Amino acid sequence: MIRSLSQGQKAALIVNECQVGLLDPKYSMLPALAEQAQSRNIVPHIAALIAAFRARGLPIFFTPAIERADQADKKINSLLAAMSRKAPPLAVGTIEAGFLPGLEPEADDYVIQRGSGLIGMLGTSLDLTLRRLGIETVVLTGISTNVAIPGFTISAVEFGYHVVIPEDCIAGGDPVAHKVIVESQLRMLATITDHQSVIAAIGAPTEGGKVA
Repeated sequence: MIRSLSQGQKAALIVNECQVGLLDPKYSMLPALAEQAQSRNIVPHIAALIAAFRARGLPIFFTPAIERADQADKKINSLLAAMSRKAPPLAVGTIEAGFLPGLEPEADDYVIQRGSGLIGMLGTSLDLTLRRLGIETVVLTGISTNVAIPGFTISAVEFGYHVVIPEDCIAGGDPVAHKVIVESQLRMLATITDHQSVIAAIGAPTEGGKVA
């Protein structure tokens, strides 16, 4: 049982930064991250969650990083920012900015993009939109365990949400760091589970995929 999904709280699925320029091994600016995502099989697991949330009429939020082509608003104040500055920008119209095949949004989904920074929960309309929809629990998937997932989790908890993380739907650039972060940090803030348990917890599909 996942308590924050089984007591009537309305849940939303977050699919964070599942883009070609990050997770496709042919294009990724972070090859180790793309390799870990592939070896952990997170894409089909996230796809299964997307299908389950759609079937139950529950909202799905995609939170991509979409940069300016000139990256003029990117402040180089961290190693990660410096590394990303050397890679092709995740700019509108580029292959790299595109959603990973199998994890594309549909018309009824929400796409909340950010132009700079590290966390989709901050400096965007995500929190406001979740509140307007009455969301109490966010199910967080995507990348990366090293930076965005912990930052997203801390922000969501601070804003008053329950956070559920299906561990088989996230990945980082290093399996050792992934294990340490999940077991030493994320478990103190979120419910750590797997995608099949989330699907079971959100209940049976509703007729026509609409909220009952």
